[in-house]
Formats: sequence, C-alpha cells, structure tokens
Amino acid sequence: MKTTVLVFHPSLSSSRVNARLARAAQATDDVEVRYLYDLYPDSRIDVEAEQRVLEAADRIVWQFPMYWYSSPALLKQWEDDVLTYGWAYGSTGTALHGKELAVAVSPGAAAERYTPTGQYGVTVDQLLLPFATTSRLIGTRFTEPFVTPGAMQISDADLEHQAEAYRSWLTAPAR
Repeated sequence: MKTTVLVFHPSLSSSRVNARLARAAQATDDVEVRYLYDLYPDSRIDVEAEQRVLEAADRIVWQFPMYWYSSPALLKQWEDDVLTYGWAYGSTGTALHGKELAVAVSPGAAAERYTPTGQYGVTVDQLLLPFATTSRLIGTRFTEPFVTPGAMQISDADLEHQAEAYRSWLTAPAR
C-alpha cells in the first residue's frame, strides 16, 4: 500500500512536533512525504501534479498543526484547487474513490481541553468533521485520525513515542 503524506506547515523549520512526525514518516517504507509550503511558497499550486500524486497513492494523509481549530490556509486552498468537480467529485469525479484519507493533526492544547466539558467544549474529532465530510464527497474512506494533543508542551520522550506510533499508524493495514 502506497501512502502519501502531505505536510501542511507554514514554518516547518520552527516546528518540533510536525517536523519530527514528518521525519518519522520519511523513514518509513512505502511512504512518500511532500512538503506543500516548500513546494508552493507563492501559493500557486500545480493542480495536475498534485492530482497525479493522489492518483498514485492508496492512502492519503494530510498532516498539519491545528490553527484556530482548523488547518493552515494552504490546505484549504489546496482542497479548493486540487479537488475539482469532475475529477474528485460530481458524476464523473471518481479519481479518488476507494482510497483512504486520514489526517495527522497536532492541536497545541492538552487533550483534556478538547472534551465536551473541557475548555473548548468540543472534541478534536468534532473539529475534524469538515475533513470527514470532504472525504465522503470525494469517495475516500476517512480513517481514524492520528492526533498529537498538547503539541505546545509535549515532552521529548512523549514526542519520540508519538513518532514511533505515527510510523506504525502510517503502515497499518487498510482500515
């Protein structure tokens, strides 16, 4: 199974969590890692190239830090540009049907803040509903997200544990 990880982090050089997870993914067989902010620093996305990448993948992972309870801006633009009518959805838009889509997200706050009774009053899964809904529209199977909560204060040991867990999650059999 070929997995493609699309990393959407606007400042990966200053990232601890997403940079470590991306390195773990790169060190994993049958996983391709693409750094979208490096590829498109001017936000001009090569739609055809991105569509070819997606067509070649069995599992697509969007990896990103959670900003304001959502994704960095380039991921939204990428969705708007790449997931086109007639290709990704619509009566003839079947290019991604049957593939897996997942997210690897790193909220900055601790996990207990993302509960119905926590500070934010919602779960991370609830915040990811737009991604699950997009998956349904484009005919992919939205799988269990990989969540690294508390990214702002995660210990080095816990981050290493997460990196190894990420590698296992990326190579798990079809879900």
